[in-house]
Amino acid sequence: MSYADVNGISLYYEEHGSGRPLVLLHGGLAGASMYAPILPELAKGRRVIAADLQAHGHTADVDRPLRYETLADDIAGLIGHLGLGQADVMGYSFGAATALRTAIQHPELVRRLVVISVPFRRDGWYPESLAGMDQMGSHLAEPMKQSPLYQAYAATAPRVEDWPVLLEKAGQLLRRDFDWSADLAKITAQVMLVYADADAVRPAHIVDFYARFGGGLRDANWDGSARSVARLAILPGQTHYDIFGSPGLPASVIPFLDADSLEPPAPIGP
Repeated sequence: MSYADVNGISLYYEEHGSGRPLVLLHGGLAGASMYAPILPELAKGRRVIAADLQAHGHTADVDRPLRYETLADDIAGLIGHLGLGQADVMGYSFGAATALRTAIQHPELVRRLVVISVPFRRDGWYPESLAGMDQMGSHLAEPMKQSPLYQAYAATAPRVEDWPVLLEKAGQLLRRDFDWSADLAKITAQVMLVYADADAVRPAHIVDFYARFGGGLRDANWDGSARSVARLAILPGQTHYDIFGSPGLPASVIPFLDADSLEPPAPIGP
């Protein structure tokens, strides 16, 4: 087991494969183990560093609230701890928000950014998704002990008794309003957005998100010379709750991560 002492937290991480580094960030209430179905494919030809964020997986909680901004600083600290200089960062949902904030707050550390199933503004979620987030809290600790999420938590958590604390902190985070519209301009990484075709994020918001990185604003031209550097993938037959294990996920993101250049070709002809 490997831990990085960063920002007052002992952050657990595990490494798979070798090559260009990819920092992989999990969803809420889960841990790095959620990527087990696709990890072998991601680790072909790259060094995958899968971290457990504060209070999740093997990483113990500390006396501070859960905030995407703080979690992003933790990931920046991990990149520094490992001496990576710069890394690709990929996250899903809770981890995608952390990845997004890492690219905003520490743009020099992120080469390419893969954002999976998260909005850049809170109202990007469907109303029913927001209603569920509003209900999250410690009062669900006992009922949720029957869930696979708790079973995975109990198998790895340093202090299993912190389960109600995690739910309470997660609820406080999920109820916070956020709008990172202006912050997106700070990102220097090349960006890929990935969603399920039946995601918890509204399609109109996805289109808006893509447009903010120059995507979908015009025809790419027959030679591709007018396309944007940004990428967008919509995985068919998936939902917000199973996209992270879909074989279509690595199949979509690996070409983005591996491409020598994402710049469009020069126009052909006069």
